[in-house]
Amino acid sequence: MTICDYFSAADDQAAVAVVDRPGGPDEAGHDAVFLKNIDPVVAVAQLEAILTDCGYEEASQRPRSGQLLSSPEGDVSLVFSLSDTLGEALAAAAPADLARAAESWSMTAELQQCQVDAQTALGVLEALAGLARRAGAAGLRLYCQWSL
Repeated sequence: MTICDYFSAADDQAAVAVVDRPGGPDEAGHDAVFLKNIDPVVAVAQLEAILTDCGYEEASQRPRSGQLLSSPEGDVSLVFSLSDTLGEALAAAAPADLARAAESWSMTAELQQCQVDAQTALGVLEALAGLARRAGAAGLRLYCQWSL
């Protein structure tokens, strides 16, 4: 099972610094949402496609979407960036938008494989939307630390 800590940081350098800190982004002083098995590349691009009403290919090709920022030397902990478009879409989403997106997102193969139902997906989206709102208000970007 993978741990995926989604967090906000001022820039890529600050985000990558969490790899060297025991305890992850929270211990490093970043606002964080702790999730399991929510892949920052495929699952998050699928979410972005749903929220922004575009295709997966377009969402996955946006700048910063699932971009690996840290060196994969140890393969124990990696940091990925999330697109600014996703952050903006999450921050702007109304509760009804999140509920609709959760239903569609929970039907994707990645979330089905992890046995994430619509209610669980909605909780994830609410947490990520809160993180995105706080990050946007502070002028921060979104990231994910992926760990085994």
